[in-house]
Amino acid sequence: MALAGSGAVSIWHDIAPAGRAEFYAWHGREHMPERVAIPGFLRGRRYIAARGAPEFFNLYETATPAVVVGDDYLQRLNNPTPWTIATVRHFRGVARSLCEVAATAGEGQGGLIGTFRYALPPSREQSHRARLCDRVPAIAREPGIAGCHLLVADEAASAVETAEKKVRAEKNVVPRWIVLVEGWNDEPAFIDWCARFAEGPAFSDALATPDWAVYRLQNSRDRLSA
Repeated sequence: MALAGSGAVSIWHDIAPAGRAEFYAWHGREHMPERVAIPGFLRGRRYIAARGAPEFFNLYETATPAVVVGDDYLQRLNNPTPWTIATVRHFRGVARSLCEVAATAGEGQGGLIGTFRYALPPSREQSHRARLCDRVPAIAREPGIAGCHLLVADEAASAVETAEKKVRAEKNVVPRWIVLVEGWNDEPAFIDWCARFAEGPAFSDALATPDWAVYRLQNSRDRLSA
C-alpha cells in the first residue's frame, strides 16, 4: 500500500551508548503513542540500520503536509515531557525533515526500507520532481519491492527552533529530497538492489550519489492503537 497520507516526518539519528536502553523504553512506551495521538498523525514506524548510518530511522505519516507544520505538532515540540528531555540529550547525528509526499505507490508495508537522501541544483528541481513522480509506480512494481515514495522537505519549517530541538546536543541537518523504497525480500538481496538503485538513473539530476542506508523495521504504531 502507499503511505497513509500526503505528509511525513522523516528522522535519522544515532544514540549515545549511555542513553540506549532508555531510548527504547521511551520511544515505545511514550513517544510513539504521543506522536500518533496528535491530530492528523496516522502512523509511526522505527527502523534500525542493516547497512549504513545513522543507526535509526523514524517515519511518521500524516494526513496532509499542513499537519507537520501545524500548531498541534508545534505545541508538542515546544512542551516536551520530562522523559523526552532526558532522552533526546543522547541523540547524535540527527537529520530531520518535515515533508510533503510528492508521490507514493505500493502493495504493502515492507519489513525493510531503503532511504536515499540527496540534493539537486535548483534549476533541476521541477523537472526532477516530475520525472520521479512518473517513475515511482514502476519502481514499486519491481520484484521484491513493496513500495516507493518521494518526499520533498519544507526546509524553512524543518529548521524552526523548538524547545525539544534545543535540548539535543547537536543541531540537525535537513535533507531536502528523499526517496524511500520498502522491500519484502531477503535482506542481502534488498541491500544489493538499493546499491544498484543509488547509482542508477533515478538520481541522474542529483549533485552527488545519494546518501543511502537500509533499515529493518523494529516498531510500528498507527492511530487506532494509540
